[in-house]
Amino acid sequence: MVNLELYRVFYTVAKCGSLTKAAEVLYISQPAVSQAIKQLENQLGTTLFNRTHRGMELTPYGGELIFRPVEKALSLLENAENKIAELKTSPMGTIRIGASDTIFSYILADKIIEFNKTYPAVKFEMLMGTSVDTIEQIKANKVDVAFLNLPISDPEIVISSSIQQLSDVFLAGNKFSALKGKEIPLAELTEYPLLMLENNTIARHALDAFSRGVGINLQPAIEVGSWDFMKKIAVSGMGIACIPREYAQKELQEGTLFEVNVTPSLPVRSVGMAIPKNTPSIFALKKFLAMFH
Repeated sequence: MVNLELYRVFYTVAKCGSLTKAAEVLYISQPAVSQAIKQLENQLGTTLFNRTHRGMELTPYGGELIFRPVEKALSLLENAENKIAELKTSPMGTIRIGASDTIFSYILADKIIEFNKTYPAVKFEMLMGTSVDTIEQIKANKVDVAFLNLPISDPEIVISSSIQQLSDVFLAGNKFSALKGKEIPLAELTEYPLLMLENNTIARHALDAFSRGVGINLQPAIEVGSWDFMKKIAVSGMGIACIPREYAQKELQEGTLFEVNVTPSLPVRSVGMAIPKNTPSIFALKKFLAMFH
């Protein structure tokens, strides 16, 4: 196995031309320098230096042969170390984010745009998927930060903070205008066509768990894979949709959807931020995460 420290001592002696000066540069004793050179010579099976009255001179068939390659290798290593150090203090590199397309659209997009204006040299890699998919990305260290719909029950995932509350509500289009302004028992919604997310999502799990907890069995007439599609078919009158109020502000303001006042109301959920284990603490990532605190 290559011992880089031995080559670092060799290079320093060659540059200084003296064991004493090399020892001063390396902050080690002269005997330690001599021992390192002897060890490297034994390892390579050749003499690296001639000891003359002028100091340490490279041998033509030993030291001179390896000097330039060693110099190049140490320079490459130094550059690599400098790049890592620079990542810790300068806005550069790539931030890998895992989240659903909805979280990207409604929660992260403005933050990413704002960050890009301040730190244009930082690149983003955005991995979109359901929260279930994103959990797997965290475990595989494929993302630097993940944003997840809560609650999650996976003990391997540690949520560092909650960044956005989500208020699940039932929204309907004008076809169901008779429900406007009325307080509707949740159980009565079973009489209407309901639009829900697919059952492999955290939002659907939360809705099903709550409804079962109050003794109500809510069954979807239509299951969909995205909030945006659900809003469109809710506006058309195909059913009453269960959607976070925060994701339907435009439709509520325009009046194409209205909130059905149900009792009991659904519990508030949230979006949480998780950092995978062993994520390097680079400057750019620290600055990006600070936007959510």
